[in-house]
Amino acid sequence: MRKLSVTSRCLVDPWLLPNTPEHESSTQSKQDVTLPTPIPRPHESIEAKRARLIYQSRKRGTLETDLLLSTFANDHLAEMSLSELNEYDKLLDEPDWDIYYWSTEKREPPARWQSSPLLSKLRVHTRNEGKVTRRMPDLSGSPLPNPPPR
Repeated sequence: MRKLSVTSRCLVDPWLLPNTPEHESSTQSKQDVTLPTPIPRPHESIEAKRARLIYQSRKRGTLETDLLLSTFANDHLAEMSLSELNEYDKLLDEPDWDIYYWSTEKREPPARWQSSPLLSKLRVHTRNEGKVTRRMPDLSGSPLPNPPPR
Protein backbone atom coordinates (compact mmCIF):
# COMPACT_ATOMS: atom_id res chain seq x y z
CA MET A 1 0.00 0.00 0.00
CA ARG A 2 1.29 3.44 -0.94
CA LYS A 3 1.37 6.13 1.75
CA LEU A 4 0.22 9.64 1.06
CA SER A 5 2.76 12.36 1.51
CA VAL A 6 2.06 14.81 4.29
CA THR A 7 4.67 17.35 3.21
CA SER A 8 3.33 20.64 1.94
CA ARG A 9 3.77 21.28 -1.72
CA CYS A 10 5.37 24.41 -2.99
CA LEU A 11 2.39 26.58 -3.89
CA VAL A 12 4.41 29.54 -5.13
CA ASP A 13 4.21 30.32 -8.83
CA PRO A 14 7.78 30.22 -10.23
CA TRP A 15 6.81 32.58 -13.10
CA LEU A 16 5.87 35.90 -11.58
CA LEU A 17 3.64 38.15 -13.65
CA PRO A 18 5.02 41.58 -14.58
CA ASN A 19 3.62 44.56 -12.67
CA THR A 20 3.09 42.55 -9.50
CA PRO A 21 4.92 43.67 -6.35
CA GLU A 22 6.75 40.33 -6.20
CA HIS A 23 8.01 40.70 -9.78
CA GLU A 24 9.01 44.33 -9.33
CA SER A 25 11.07 43.51 -6.25
CA SER A 26 12.71 40.43 -7.78
CA THR A 27 13.79 42.30 -10.92
CA GLN A 28 15.23 45.36 -9.19
CA SER A 29 18.77 45.98 -10.48
CA LYS A 30 21.48 46.95 -8.06
CA GLN A 31 22.46 50.60 -8.30
CA ASP A 32 26.20 49.90 -8.28
CA VAL A 33 26.13 47.50 -11.24
CA THR A 34 28.61 48.49 -13.93
CA LEU A 35 27.09 48.46 -17.38
CA PRO A 36 28.92 46.56 -20.10
CA THR A 37 31.42 48.47 -22.19
CA PRO A 38 29.93 48.92 -25.65
CA ILE A 39 31.73 47.30 -28.56
CA PRO A 40 33.53 50.05 -30.48
CA ARG A 41 32.13 50.43 -33.99
CA PRO A 42 34.11 53.35 -35.45
CA HIS A 43 33.27 52.62 -39.10
CA GLU A 44 29.59 51.72 -38.67
CA SER A 45 27.41 53.64 -41.09
CA ILE A 46 24.22 55.27 -39.83
CA GLU A 47 22.16 52.78 -41.89
CA ALA A 48 24.02 49.84 -40.34
CA LYS A 49 23.54 51.35 -36.87
CA ARG A 50 19.77 51.69 -37.45
CA ALA A 51 19.55 48.08 -38.69
CA ARG A 52 21.53 46.82 -35.68
CA LEU A 53 19.40 48.81 -33.23
CA ILE A 54 16.19 47.51 -34.80
CA TYR A 55 17.46 43.96 -34.40
CA GLN A 56 18.69 44.54 -30.83
CA SER A 57 15.35 46.15 -29.93
CA ARG A 58 13.51 43.03 -30.98
CA LYS A 59 15.85 40.32 -29.68
CA ARG A 60 16.21 41.29 -26.03
CA GLY A 61 15.15 38.27 -24.02
CA THR A 62 11.87 39.33 -22.44
CA LEU A 63 8.77 39.53 -24.61
CA GLU A 64 7.39 42.59 -22.82
CA THR A 65 10.51 44.65 -23.43
CA ASP A 66 10.92 43.22 -26.94
CA LEU A 67 7.43 44.41 -27.88
CA LEU A 68 7.86 47.90 -26.42
CA LEU A 69 11.31 48.51 -27.90
CA SER A 70 10.72 46.90 -31.30
CA THR A 71 7.56 48.92 -31.94
CA PHE A 72 9.30 52.06 -30.66
CA ALA A 73 12.26 51.41 -32.96
CA ASN A 74 9.94 50.71 -35.88
CA ASP A 75 8.11 54.00 -35.31
CA HIS A 76 11.03 56.31 -34.41
CA LEU A 77 14.48 55.08 -35.47
CA ALA A 78 14.18 56.31 -39.07
CA GLU A 79 13.79 59.92 -37.91
CA MET A 80 16.44 59.88 -35.14
CA SER A 81 19.65 61.88 -35.45
CA LEU A 82 23.03 60.26 -34.88
CA SER A 83 23.19 61.58 -31.29
CA GLU A 84 19.71 60.16 -30.56
CA LEU A 85 20.74 56.82 -32.07
CA ASN A 86 23.82 56.79 -29.82
CA GLU A 87 21.65 57.51 -26.78
CA TYR A 88 19.24 54.73 -27.77
CA ASP A 89 22.23 52.40 -28.19
CA LYS A 90 23.25 53.20 -24.59
CA LEU A 91 19.69 52.58 -23.37
CA LEU A 92 19.80 49.10 -24.91
CA ASP A 93 22.79 48.29 -22.64
CA GLU A 94 20.48 48.55 -19.62
CA PRO A 95 18.78 45.43 -18.17
CA ASP A 96 15.49 44.49 -19.83
CA TRP A 97 13.27 44.74 -16.78
CA ASP A 98 14.72 48.12 -15.85
CA ILE A 99 13.86 49.48 -19.31
CA TYR A 100 10.38 47.95 -19.03
CA TYR A 101 9.62 49.44 -15.61
CA TRP A 102 11.14 52.84 -16.49
CA SER A 103 9.09 53.04 -19.67
CA THR A 104 5.87 51.96 -17.92
CA GLU A 105 6.69 54.48 -15.16
CA LYS A 106 6.50 51.84 -12.43
CA ARG A 107 10.05 52.59 -11.33
CA GLU A 108 12.15 55.73 -11.25
CA PRO A 109 15.11 55.64 -13.64
CA PRO A 110 18.61 56.36 -12.32
CA ALA A 111 20.05 59.87 -12.56
CA ARG A 112 21.69 59.15 -15.93
CA TRP A 113 18.21 58.69 -17.49
CA GLN A 114 16.11 61.10 -15.38
CA SER A 115 16.10 63.97 -17.89
CA SER A 116 16.48 61.92 -21.07
CA PRO A 117 14.27 63.12 -23.94
CA LEU A 118 14.61 59.64 -25.42
CA LEU A 119 13.15 57.96 -22.32
CA SER A 120 10.34 60.54 -22.32
CA LYS A 121 9.58 59.64 -25.94
CA LEU A 122 9.64 55.93 -25.04
CA ARG A 123 7.23 56.56 -22.17
CA VAL A 124 4.77 58.33 -24.48
CA HIS A 125 5.03 55.38 -26.87
CA THR A 126 4.47 52.94 -24.00
CA ARG A 127 1.33 54.74 -22.78
CA ASN A 128 -0.21 54.02 -26.19
CA GLU A 129 -2.86 56.68 -25.70
CA GLY A 130 -4.22 56.00 -29.19
CA LYS A 131 -4.88 52.37 -28.15
CA VAL A 132 -3.07 51.07 -31.23
CA THR A 133 -2.93 47.28 -31.48
CA ARG A 134 0.76 46.51 -31.57
CA ARG A 135 2.57 43.46 -32.85
CA MET A 136 6.20 42.58 -33.27
CA PRO A 137 7.43 44.27 -36.47
CA ASP A 138 9.10 42.19 -39.17
CA LEU A 139 12.87 42.40 -39.45
CA SER A 140 12.70 43.43 -43.11
CA GLY A 141 13.97 46.89 -42.21
CA SER A 142 10.93 48.72 -43.51
CA PRO A 143 8.30 49.97 -41.07
CA LEU A 144 5.03 48.13 -41.38
CA PRO A 145 1.63 49.62 -40.69
CA ASN A 146 -0.22 48.18 -37.75
CA PRO A 147 -3.22 45.99 -38.61
CA PRO A 148 -6.60 47.77 -38.74
CA PRO A 149 -8.62 47.76 -35.49
CA ARG A 150 -11.29 45.11 -35.12
